[in-house]
Amino acid sequence: MDRLPGQTPQSENEAIRQLHTKYDAGIESGLYIPFVYPWISLGTFICFLYLLIPHGRSKFLKFLRYPVWLLNASQSIYLILYSKARNSAPSFGVGLVAAWSLIWTATLLILNDPQEDFKRIERVEGVYGNSKSNGNGALYKKDDDAPQVDASDLNGHANGSPEHHGGYTWQSYPKAPFIERVDWVTDLFCNFRGMGWNWRISTIPPPPPRIQKQLELNSGESSSAATTTRIGLDGTRRYDTRGERLRQALFVFVQGYLIIDLLKTIITVDPYFWGVIEAPGPAFLPDFMRSSPVLTKAYRLTVCLYAMKCSLTWVFDMAPIIFVGLGSNLIGARGEAWLYPDAFGSFSNVLDKGLAGWWGGWWHQSFRFAFEAPAKKIISVFGLNPKSMSAKLINLVSAFTLSGFLHAAGSHTQVGDTHPLSGPFLFFEVQILGIIFQVCLVQFLRKIGIVQKTPKAVRRLGNFVYVHVWFYFTAPMLCDDFSRGGIWMFEPMPVSPFRALGFGPEGSSWWCWTHQEDSWFFKWHRGRHWWQSGIAF
Repeated sequence: MDRLPGQTPQSENEAIRQLHTKYDAGIESGLYIPFVYPWISLGTFICFLYLLIPHGRSKFLKFLRYPVWLLNASQSIYLILYSKARNSAPSFGVGLVAAWSLIWTATLLILNDPQEDFKRIERVEGVYGNSKSNGNGALYKKDDDAPQVDASDLNGHANGSPEHHGGYTWQSYPKAPFIERVDWVTDLFCNFRGMGWNWRISTIPPPPPRIQKQLELNSGESSSAATTTRIGLDGTRRYDTRGERLRQALFVFVQGYLIIDLLKTIITVDPYFWGVIEAPGPAFLPDFMRSSPVLTKAYRLTVCLYAMKCSLTWVFDMAPIIFVGLGSNLIGARGEAWLYPDAFGSFSNVLDKGLAGWWGGWWHQSFRFAFEAPAKKIISVFGLNPKSMSAKLINLVSAFTLSGFLHAAGSHTQVGDTHPLSGPFLFFEVQILGIIFQVCLVQFLRKIGIVQKTPKAVRRLGNFVYVHVWFYFTAPMLCDDFSRGGIWMFEPMPVSPFRALGFGPEGSSWWCWTHQEDSWFFKWHRGRHWWQSGIAF
């Protein structure tokens, strides 16, 4: 972060105060504006309202998708350029959310036509039990004159059965009732991986066999090739019962809480995570590690990696706890356990496929559909073979460029002295080169017969070494930028078991939210005009 000589913080709290002082000065001078809800979501909300209007055959309504998206894109870019939040993690989230809104609405409005092409899996009688299927996924009101199909006639189960809920079908864009349409569009906006949709990303597992059979019976079409596997191509696991999913989610929740608290306790005593990039290793490290720049760097990168992965896993785990906890009797099919597979894949992807396996299988695939959408459009327009090398390269460039933009936007909206282009954006761009180099190297070694003669365990070790050496040299572009921006200083947990046991800096307490200046996650902000007032993060 911007500091004059002698301003190096002596504690995490002092580093936070420096960021707060810089933020307050920037707001006061008009250099940037606060991230104020709900007005910052106006563009996205207009996109949402647009999709609630049935387009039918109206060319005018279909054309409106372009100005509607441009309106949201303009607001998103404005927020990225000029808006910041006072607290460290929300400040990164400002840019991330704004950039994702731009990308996701482009995917839904510009690169696809959801009202024509998208379908989701839903109960035959609909979400709220006020509509039924005509057998092809379209829904009708109960009092419509259109032909009705009794779910019990379709699958032998009475409507409202706790297990089958009258069976499942493919639900196209529902024109009525309105509340069903709101639920459909809301699900579309929030379901990034497409589980339960006909555009589900290829890496996660398919619906359970009983659901596939009902889809074929009720809709005349299946969701995917008939399969009983519970494991996706990336190693993610599907959970078929409510109890199984909730037990796993609660286990991950408790485990994640403890791991994140441990990592946060470590972060509070290491100046690197306060933005002092060149700080020596923390005192609790063994002397041989502190005296080695290589080992100190490797240790810090490892902490960064696990802090990111555990935090993301913990956040993603909230969805099944909430929605599966509510259950399908309250919220329809969205309360089914099978809709919430694991967020991260198997690490065997890295061992078997190297850097491509890291990004394409092990790491979470939440943004995959949107990241691939521009590439699919280009491939379709130019008539390329999707399996050709040129198509794969387009996919690769599209995914990492959009990911770089997403994280660079988050970097730009942080208060600290970040480097969005030479940091996060460049980090994701060089992953393209790392994957291409490794793929070409493996193909060359296979061509001369070395791969075939090498034991699998040795090949896996080679992939493991390549990936981690690669990240040793490239990951600092991302991790150092996170530190400069202040993201690691966010206090995620109110209660710290590890600090209660005496770990952490002197004066730390088990209750964490009283030891940081203005530690509230959000508060009311009153601006000069009514549209500048709201909840500021």
